[in-house]
Amino acid sequence: MSLETIANDQRHYFHQGHTLPVEFRKKQLKKLKNVLKTNQDRILEAVYKDFKKSAFETYVTEIQVVYDEIDYMLKHLEKLARPEKVKTPLVHFYSKSKLIHDPLGTVLIISPWNYPLALALTPLVGAMAAGNCAVIKPSEMSAHTSSLLYSLLTETFEQEYITVYEGEADTTQRLLKQGFDYCFFTGSTEVGKKVMKSASETLTPVTLELGGKSPCIVTEDADIVKAACRIVWGKFVNAGQTCIAPDYVLVHESVKNRLVLLIQEVIRRFYGEEPMNSEDYASIITDKHFDRLLDMMKKEHVLHGGDFNPNSRKITPTLIDNPSWDSQLMTEEIFGPILPIVSYNSIVDTVYILQNKPKPLALYLFTESDAYKEFIMDSLSFGGGCINDTIIHFANLNMPFGGVGQSGIGYYHGKYSFETFTHTKSITEKTTLFDIALRYPPYSQQVLGFLKKIM
Repeated sequence: MSLETIANDQRHYFHQGHTLPVEFRKKQLKKLKNVLKTNQDRILEAVYKDFKKSAFETYVTEIQVVYDEIDYMLKHLEKLARPEKVKTPLVHFYSKSKLIHDPLGTVLIISPWNYPLALALTPLVGAMAAGNCAVIKPSEMSAHTSSLLYSLLTETFEQEYITVYEGEADTTQRLLKQGFDYCFFTGSTEVGKKVMKSASETLTPVTLELGGKSPCIVTEDADIVKAACRIVWGKFVNAGQTCIAPDYVLVHESVKNRLVLLIQEVIRRFYGEEPMNSEDYASIITDKHFDRLLDMMKKEHVLHGGDFNPNSRKITPTLIDNPSWDSQLMTEEIFGPILPIVSYNSIVDTVYILQNKPKPLALYLFTESDAYKEFIMDSLSFGGGCINDTIIHFANLNMPFGGVGQSGIGYYHGKYSFETFTHTKSITEKTTLFDIALRYPPYSQQVLGFLKKIM
């Protein structure tokens, strides 16, 4: 079926009002959760074929996050969708006002390859809960998961309501020309710019969930043991192919050596002496990305790791010592299992450096000092982050997730997904029992003076 036919059929389906009742939306969300539960083993297998990822890691990072999002919406949807009464100024006496949360209509979701199930379905849950129809364009790179996603959603939902459209990169541009009511994109900054440019031609509003170089700061008073464990976990889950992974570590020079030794110890504890043979360690998605990461390591001082296997597309967890700020490692998002460790001696100078770099999607701070916490949180702009941990803020549905500046536009998760995929319509209803004629011409100075007094 052509893109034009799909887009037109979804518009027609939406305009018929099928998606408006809250009970319909809840029923469809339950169907989505049921099909995921029924096919959980197939999902684990598909993700393994794409990434060689362990069942545990896939369940936690791909499946459970979608369950959580669905459960949140099922619990809160009736309240979220209910019209809200708001106050009306006395000057509009006798009136009442309310806010109505309208679904946008037809939504295009462009999802990435690094978490091919979760980052396609978590925004879909928000779009469905808000009462929209949706087309998902999954990444062609994670082919096995994308194919399964197509099969599951096609078998579960009417195509006029929810559908998956597979294709190469140029398919995205063709989809954007269909004039969807909203576009939700997750991916690289480079592709995000192209999506935004194409969306502007049809005035399609967008959410861009991008990335950037997310710093991890470790101060001299930090709990170094816990910092090492939490940095290794956040960096090397999915072999570093996570948009909010710590991209590099900035550590005070007085504790750098100890931190490096502890990170090395934790890597061995997590993945063994030969991480490439670990069942808990994922592979790089494609040969192209594998080669890009190897190029990044060239001419750098490797503190730990640096081994690789082209056949399995695995690169061991690698630590790089003090790369130059203008090196490829420190100017491009790494998106792989390479962790630069840079020492600093002044937190003020370090903050100044970060202030003059593009705003990252995440920032992580390890410290026991309230003064450091306040200074860094107040001084730096970033999408979101953690103090004394990494990544876990993504899983809190009571907080919005999104970027700022070059790391993204807009946010989602929980009620914020509902807000993203709805338009809040403002309505004032005035009585017809009487009319106050002061606002009608002809005007007079006496009436103006009276209005100034009462207003």
